[in-house]
Amino acid sequence: MSTSNSRCGYVAIVGRPNVGKSTLLNHILGQKLAITSRKPQTTRHNMLGIKTEGEVQAVYVDTPGLHAGGETALNRYMNRTASSALKDVDVVIFVVDRNRWTDEDQLVLDRVKYVSGPLIIAVNKTDRLEDKAELLPHLEWLAGQLPNAEIVPISAQQARNLDVLERLVAERLPEGEHFFPEDQITDRSSRFLAAELVREKIMRQLGAELPYQITVEIEDFKQEGRVLHIHALILVERDGQKKIIIGDKGERIKRIGQEARKDMEVLFDSKVMLHLWVKVKGGWSDDERALHSLGYRDN
Repeated sequence: MSTSNSRCGYVAIVGRPNVGKSTLLNHILGQKLAITSRKPQTTRHNMLGIKTEGEVQAVYVDTPGLHAGGETALNRYMNRTASSALKDVDVVIFVVDRNRWTDEDQLVLDRVKYVSGPLIIAVNKTDRLEDKAELLPHLEWLAGQLPNAEIVPISAQQARNLDVLERLVAERLPEGEHFFPEDQITDRSSRFLAAELVREKIMRQLGAELPYQITVEIEDFKQEGRVLHIHALILVERDGQKKIIIGDKGERIKRIGQEARKDMEVLFDSKVMLHLWVKVKGGWSDDERALHSLGYRDN
């Protein structure tokens, strides 16, 4: 589209881990694209979510949560990835909690202070406040910290006030032709999305049992007639982790596969045959070369 009123630009969604960035992206897009769980650092890569409505195309960049400490190569990669999203974007959405402020929120605040373009603070989870007056001191404090920012109370989970947020974004996007076809919703491959869905189910099922030393690699992805055949390899660092994922008599890996397959069938609009394997690959999360081979590459 190239009419004179056409607008298009990149919008970074930033914030500390587990503040609701991926949930926000999914609700804006109207479909599940970014994986979510209650565990922090679920998101590891920047991913584009593209929303085209009439003359406006907003290209959202979902980022890993900026977090303190960079103990492993994976932690360092995630922080670099999140920080890089602040460069070369047209609008930044800084997602914060309704009444909680942590050192990691402060870390993000210290980065976004230097953003020269439009900045919007999305104060999330406001649906959980009994008394909305409780919010006022927090909003006033945020306004004092970032006087040039627009502040919007939202609920990503309930999709509340997202129309206001999207309107503010649209008004701040530069005029210009659209970067992507209007039916495209992401820059990521189907293989990447399939791997992420498997990883989400593992993180949701295992809660505190499993550390972050886990990744998923798609070894085979092919459509045969009406059926999409996907072979996914789950990599862990130790034998004990492998046993946890497989579970008693293979029950847990079976459940992970069933839940991932359901989401894949919706996302890919096809019947899916999903095969899962678990393999031990010691030390991958702290090995720069191993990370690179597994797709953790700086843009």
